[in-house]
Amino acid sequence: MPAPSPCRNHRSRPAGPLPRIGLAAVSLHAWVVAGGESPEPALLEELAPPQLIVAADSGADVALGLGLKVDVVVGDFDSVTPAGAAAAPEQRRFPTDKDATDLALALAEARDRGAESLSVVGGSGGRLDHLLANVAVLAGDELASVRVDALMGSARLWVVRRRATIRGSVGGLVTLLAHGGPAAGVRTTGLRWALAGETLAAGSSRGVSNVFAAPEATVTLESGVILAIRP
Repeated sequence: MPAPSPCRNHRSRPAGPLPRIGLAAVSLHAWVVAGGESPEPALLEELAPPQLIVAADSGADVALGLGLKVDVVVGDFDSVTPAGAAAAPEQRRFPTDKDATDLALALAEARDRGAESLSVVGGSGGRLDHLLANVAVLAGDELASVRVDALMGSARLWVVRRRATIRGSVGGLVTLLAHGGPAAGVRTTGLRWALAGETLAAGSSRGVSNVFAAPEATVTLESGVILAIRP
């Protein structure tokens, strides 16, 4: 099977690693590539083009397979191949015994380099605890100032803190789940079963399997966090 061609979205990124800068210095969009199941290359076209690509350990191999040029690899390097690590101009190594996952470290790296929005690529498949931890990290307080979405396998995920626009095919499914507590004042447009200022409780299945009534929908809320998932 021929190797996948480089992602078209990536071509606009400036060559070489970006300097380490603070959040207030510049607004940029980053991709954080995780290990696990690699998405189909064509699905990457849904994501905003990156100016920075960070790989979480074996995510460097996923990026290599997708034809992406990684700026920095972050992690304990217990699963990345030598070829994957060598493909990036910069490596940040951490001890194997640590209090954060490689993905959490890579997300923090992207945030600290100035990313105000980011897309996670990969991170599904394999261990269930890793998958749940990956999703929890995306919706955690440490990324509260960053707009976050993800492409995990064939699934799309948006972390909604105040407002998000989500996209899908008319008739396609989308699930809205409150994360870490109730999500209050939830309003939607473009979905078959609209919410109008309602509360979704954490642990509730009420938001499961809604349906796109239009190719583009919006989700807004007054407080809390919602995970909008297009399976």
